[in-house]
Amino acid sequence: MWFFARDPVRDFPFELSPEPPEGGPPGPWTLHRGRKKATGSAVSIFVYDVKAGAEEQTQVAKAAFKRLKTLRHPNILAYIDGLETEKCLHIVTEAVTPLGTYLKARAEAGGLKEQELSWGLHQIVKALSFLVNDCNLIHNNVCMAAVFVDRAGEWKLGGLDYMYSAQGNGGGPPSKGIPELEQYDPPELADHSSRAVKEKWSADMWRLGCLIWEVFNGSLPRAAALRNPGKIPKSLVTHYCELVGANPKVRPNPARFLQNCRAPGGFMSNRFVETNLFLEEIQIKEPAEKQKFFQELSKSLDSFPEDFCRHKVLPQLLTAFEFGNAGAVVLTPLFKVGKFLSAEEYQQKIIPVVVKMFSSTDRAMRIRLLQQMEQFIQYLDEPTVNIQIFPHVVHGFLDTNPAIREQTVKSMLLLAPKLNETNLNVELMKHFARLQAKDDQGPIRCNTTVCLGKIGSYLSATTRHRVLTSAFSRATKDPFAPSRVAGVLGFAATHHLYSMDDCAHKILPVLCGLTVDPEKSVRDQAFKTIRSFLSKLESVSEDPTQLAEVEKDVHAASSPGAGGAAASWAGWAVTGVSSLTSKLIRAHPTPMPSETTVTQRPVPEGDAAPPAPAPDTPTTSGHWETQEEDKETAEDSATADRWDDEDWGSLEQEAESVLAQQDDWSVKGPGSRAGQVSHSDHRPLESDWNSWEAEGSWDQGWQEPSSVEPPPEGTRPASEYNWGGAEPSDKGDPFAALSVRSSAQPRPDPDSWGEDSWEGVEAESRQMKAELARKKREERRREMEAKRAEKKATKGPMKLGARKLD
Repeated sequence: MWFFARDPVRDFPFELSPEPPEGGPPGPWTLHRGRKKATGSAVSIFVYDVKAGAEEQTQVAKAAFKRLKTLRHPNILAYIDGLETEKCLHIVTEAVTPLGTYLKARAEAGGLKEQELSWGLHQIVKALSFLVNDCNLIHNNVCMAAVFVDRAGEWKLGGLDYMYSAQGNGGGPPSKGIPELEQYDPPELADHSSRAVKEKWSADMWRLGCLIWEVFNGSLPRAAALRNPGKIPKSLVTHYCELVGANPKVRPNPARFLQNCRAPGGFMSNRFVETNLFLEEIQIKEPAEKQKFFQELSKSLDSFPEDFCRHKVLPQLLTAFEFGNAGAVVLTPLFKVGKFLSAEEYQQKIIPVVVKMFSSTDRAMRIRLLQQMEQFIQYLDEPTVNIQIFPHVVHGFLDTNPAIREQTVKSMLLLAPKLNETNLNVELMKHFARLQAKDDQGPIRCNTTVCLGKIGSYLSATTRHRVLTSAFSRATKDPFAPSRVAGVLGFAATHHLYSMDDCAHKILPVLCGLTVDPEKSVRDQAFKTIRSFLSKLESVSEDPTQLAEVEKDVHAASSPGAGGAAASWAGWAVTGVSSLTSKLIRAHPTPMPSETTVTQRPVPEGDAAPPAPAPDTPTTSGHWETQEEDKETAEDSATADRWDDEDWGSLEQEAESVLAQQDDWSVKGPGSRAGQVSHSDHRPLESDWNSWEAEGSWDQGWQEPSSVEPPPEGTRPASEYNWGGAEPSDKGDPFAALSVRSSAQPRPDPDSWGEDSWEGVEAESRQMKAELARKKREERRREMEAKRAEKKATKGPMKLGARKLD
C-alpha cells in the first residue's frame, strides 16, 4: 500500500490573491491579500520564505509568529490562522493595509481629517501602553511600517519581530540588522555608559515621536529632522517635544501621554475620539447612557469617515437593537449610516432589522419607522411589503394615538405602489373610508383625503369609479375647512380619471355648492376647479372627437407610472413629523397658472376672526383668512388643463409636535374651543363630530333648520298664485317634487365605499331639505291667506273692476 504525503499549503484553508504583494514591514516578511476558501472573506497573509544561511532571521520570524498568536488586544493586529512548514511561514490576519499606503491613497482623495489622525495615534499609543504596562514587553519596532489600517479605518500595531521582555528574561533586544529600522533608535542606545538613566518605555516613546513626525510630514530622512515639528498640529507639538527630548527620563509613560492629549483642548479631545471610546465600552454602559449616546450620534455621523460608519458604527447599532433593547433611538443613526451602503448590503443588513421593527408594539418605534420610511422604501420588494410589513402597518389606522394614525395615513403614499390588488383596493380603502367618516381629528380626515388624491392613479378602474367621487364629495361636507379644500383639490388632481358624464352630473353639482362656503379658501378653490371642469366639458362639446382622448385614463388599468400627475405634491404626506397637526392645508394654496383673478364674495361680518384655536381643534374661518393670499396670473386659455402643475406641496403648514401627549389626546377637545366664533348658520362645529359617528352618516350633522334662505320682502311663492282655478291652491309648489330624487336604498355603512351607499346619503339629505322647504312654503301660504282675509274684512266692498276672489 502506498501513502502519499499531503501538501500542507494546498490543504491550508486560505489562499493567496494572484495580485502582487502590498509590501510589509522592512525585512523578510511580505504582505499579500488573500481570502478564506470556504466563505471568500478577505484576509491578509504575511509570508516568510525560509532561506538557507538565515537561521537568525528565521528565529526572529518564528518569534514574531508566536507573539502575534498569543497577544490579543483591540489595537494589535488580529491573528486568525497560521501555517509553519520547513519552507515557509504564513500568518493570516484581518484584512489590513500598510499605513504608508493608506495615507498616500487618502491624500490623493483629499487627505485625512485631523480627528481621524488623532484617533489613529490614540490606538497606537494605547497598544504601547498595553505592552509596556500590562505585559512588560518592549515593542522595539514602532515606525510607519509596523502600523496597519483595517477596513473601518482603525490603526493596528504589528511588526512584533524584535519584541523583547522589559524584565530582561530571554536576553536583551534582538539585533535588527536593517538600516531602515535603526534610524528610529533613540540616541541613548549609542551611549553604553551606565550614566544613561532611562525608563522601560523610553525607547518606544522616542520611536512614537518619529511615527508622529512621519504621519504629518512624510518619511523621516534623518534623526535631525525631528527638531522641526513641521505640520504637526499646535495642540500636539508640546507633547511631541516631550517624546523626542534628549533626556529619556522625562519621556512620558504611554498612559500618561494619552491622559495629557485627552485633556480639554488637547489633540485627542474631540467628538470622534469620544464616540470611539464609548463604542468600545458600550457593552458595559448603562441603558440611560446608551439612549443618550444614540440620540446624539446622528448629529455627528455627517462629519465621520464613511468607512468608520459602515464598518464600526453600523455593527454596533445592529447589535444594540438585537441584544441591547436600544429601541427606537437607533433608527435615526441606522438609516443615516444606511446611505453609505450598496443596495446589496442594505438588503442584507438593514432590511431584516426594519422588517422585525415593524412587528414591535413600541409606539415610539412605530412612529419613527413611519416617519423615516422614505429612506428605506426603495429597498423593499413587493412580497416583503404585502406579507411582512403592511399587515403590521394597518394596525396604526386603529391606534388610539392620533399621531400614529396620521403617520400611518401619510406612509400609504410610499407603500401604495408596492401593494397588491387586495391590500390596495380592499383593505386600504376600507380603512380610509372609516377614517374619513369617523375620525374625530380634522387633520387626519384632511390627510386621508389628500393621500387618496395622490394614490388615486394606483387604484383599479373599478375602485376608482366606486370610491373617488364619493370620497371627495364627502370631504367637501367636512366641518374642517382644510378637509373641504382637500376634497376640491382631490377632484382637480384626479380630473383625468372621470368620465364627462360624471363631471357634469356628479362633480360639478358638488363643487357648485361650495361656491357659497363660509370659508373663502374653499370658495376660491371651488371656483377655480369649476372653471377648469367647465373648460374641459366645453372643449369636448366643441369637438366631440376629443372625447376618447379625454377619457383615455378613465378605464385604464392602474400602473406605477400613472401616479406622475401627483408627483409635484407627493412630499406633503410623507414628511417625518410625528405631530398630529404637523401638516395642514393652507387657506390659499398656489393657484393653477391657467386661472385668472376672480372677485370673490365678501365674507359676512359675522365671521370675524376668532382667537387662534388649539392644534387638535377645527380651524375657523377667521384663522384661515389671515394667511397671505397668492396672486393669480392670467395666461392663455390653452393651458387651462394643466392639472399636474397644481402645487399641493405648498399646502403644508408646520405645527408643534404633540407626540409627548400620546396618552392625553381627548382632554383638550372641549376646552380648547373656547373663544371660537360659532358658525351655526353655516355648519356645525367639530364638537358635533362624535354624534355623527353614532348615526353612521355625515349628513346627520348637516340638517340645519335654516338651510334655505328666505325670499326677499314682497316676493310671492308660486303656491300663492291661483293659476286659473276658482279656489286658492291648497297644494304645495308643484315644482318642489322635481328637486327630490326618490331613493329606497338603505343607510350607508360608514366603513365602506359601496357603489350606491354614498348616493343614498346624498339623496336622503336633499329629500329632507326639500321637505323642510315645502313646510316653510305651506306655513307662508297660510300666513298670506290670513292677511288677505283680514284685509278684506277691514276695507269693505271691492272697487269696480276688481276680481272677486270669494
